[in-house]
Amino acid sequence: MEQRSAIVIGAGIVGLATARALAVKGYAVKVFDRNHKAVGASIRNFGLVWPIGQPTGNMYERALRSKSIWKQICDDTTIWYDTAGSLHVAHHPDEWQVLQELHEVFYTNRPVELLNKQQVADISPAAETNTLLGGLYSKDEMIINPVKTIAAIPEYLTEKFGVAFFRGKCISYIADTTVYIGTTEQHEADLIFVCSGADFETLYPEEYNKLPLTKCKLQMMRTDTLPNNQSMGVPLCGGLSLTHYKSFTAAASLPVLKKRYESEMKEYMDWGIHVMACQNDAGQITIGDSHEYGLTHDPFDRAHINTLIIDYLKQIAKCKDWQIAETWNGIYPKLTNGDTDLFYSPEPGVYIINGLGGAGMTLAFGLAEEIVNFL
Repeated sequence: MEQRSAIVIGAGIVGLATARALAVKGYAVKVFDRNHKAVGASIRNFGLVWPIGQPTGNMYERALRSKSIWKQICDDTTIWYDTAGSLHVAHHPDEWQVLQELHEVFYTNRPVELLNKQQVADISPAAETNTLLGGLYSKDEMIINPVKTIAAIPEYLTEKFGVAFFRGKCISYIADTTVYIGTTEQHEADLIFVCSGADFETLYPEEYNKLPLTKCKLQMMRTDTLPNNQSMGVPLCGGLSLTHYKSFTAAASLPVLKKRYESEMKEYMDWGIHVMACQNDAGQITIGDSHEYGLTHDPFDRAHINTLIIDYLKQIAKCKDWQIAETWNGIYPKLTNGDTDLFYSPEPGVYIINGLGGAGMTLAFGLAEEIVNFL
């Protein structure tokens, strides 16, 4: 039987996950990307695989499946990772109430544990303990270094599965399961997958205009390597993060917490700021982030937003000697109807995979596997 072929457009995390899933199923895969290296949202993030943020059920299971694939890829290569878990800390009684409620909801099917002040300090040397009431620790989460990892996965896919990568190739249009690059180059395949992230304008713009999609701009920072090999321990999250992830709506008291934040921290809520910090293999701390929604964004970062993030971080972490080395913004697609992803066929043999809403590192591998197995 002749080997079936597939083309993937976009070499971000969704495109890489799709290429892997197709290759595992025996397809001959080509990946095209208009950039010569990864520069998009897939490297502009925390580098966290984040099952704790996914609701119980299919989404949580998808996140765990993605994590297992991440570990398999890293174990097959020299890609660094750390299954450190995550820690949400409470410095106010209403935050502590929410964490206790989440523990009651989660503990029967997730590896979570409520920690007192001393237990938090034991696993997180960076945690500020002066006003700390306790924390919720989860073992599910995993850290990777997105800049290094997204650059390394193509080589892995080529060596293991023979996936061919074509960089600096902008697809002009698609017709009859053929992709066209300018007027002189074309490639045909049995299936084509468009995984173009926040780039809605290049291919099928008229189709995207019909869909409930917007874009989210976030601001983030990274420190220098911490001196004296300091370790911050587990990735650290403040109470604001409880308002951001859908899984945390399982806590009955969350609306009360949100109401206080909207009254006392309105600017944080208006800019969609929730504060997290995690350490990579170079000893740097990635810090973020904010969320601004719209189809067209101001290209300039706001120093005021970064100041708000750092001011809040200082309430939950001991970061007096953390020197900021890099700042940036990232843009990712977001569905406005509450859906967690977009899988859509604009014409026979062509499929769009998009709209993971900033959860690509957590969900892409599992989602791509489900889609390819469905076809």
